[in-house]
Amino acid sequence: MIILKTPAEIEIMAEASRVVAEVLEIVRKEVRAGISTDDLDRLAEKEIRARGAVPAFKGYRNYPKTLCASVNEQVVHGIPSGRKLKEGDIIGLDLGAIVGGFYGDSAVTVAVGQVSEKIAALVRVTEESLYLAIEQAVVGNRLTDVSHAVQRHVESGGYSVVTEFVGHGIGRQLHEEPQVPNYGKPGQGPRIQSGMVLAIEPMVNMGGSAVRVLEDRWTAVTADGSLSAHFEHTIAIQPSGPARILSRRVANEI
Repeated sequence: MIILKTPAEIEIMAEASRVVAEVLEIVRKEVRAGISTDDLDRLAEKEIRARGAVPAFKGYRNYPKTLCASVNEQVVHGIPSGRKLKEGDIIGLDLGAIVGGFYGDSAVTVAVGQVSEKIAALVRVTEESLYLAIEQAVVGNRLTDVSHAVQRHVESGGYSVVTEFVGHGIGRQLHEEPQVPNYGKPGQGPRIQSGMVLAIEPMVNMGGSAVRVLEDRWTAVTADGSLSAHFEHTIAIQPSGPARILSRRVANEI
């Protein structure tokens, strides 16, 4: 069942998402060669708690950390560790927070130092696909209009969308209905309604779309070892006009 949120509930979710956005920006700025993913995780938890919020991921289905830190061929759910980042890596930072019983969720992929144009293009196209999807998240459209926008842009760039993991509704639970795939024919699925709050999150591989999960039962990697990028925003559907991006990180963001 899709749970529509009241304006008051959306304002609480906006606060949770603001915490996520602020902390993601702090963590993003600390990404550099030589820092460990555990260092980034500790920073994320400290900053979330300093804002009076609760880390959303830590303990969720026994996930052990605050941050998901997915490096290079890791698609999503990379568990922070002593692994140190190297020049030329890319890292997906996925973070959630709880405020007043409601969740916020967002992700960004960051280059470590200088990367090749080929790698930069993967990151750029993935982020572009997120905003093209958000443009479709308006009252009257159908859910797969959002999904198709991701797939069309990603595949036109020669990349693959991950099909095993999808975006989702969000509210008092981290994962609610509806599921929001990053692929599909337009004009299908439920009608988009005012009061829906969605976490839209393209996951895009440089090679094939197939992924596998490592023995830690969390970390998903590309089956062919190719690089992967991930971006995510929590958005609220407005009665009219474009969706409200609750987790917007900076004023000049796309």
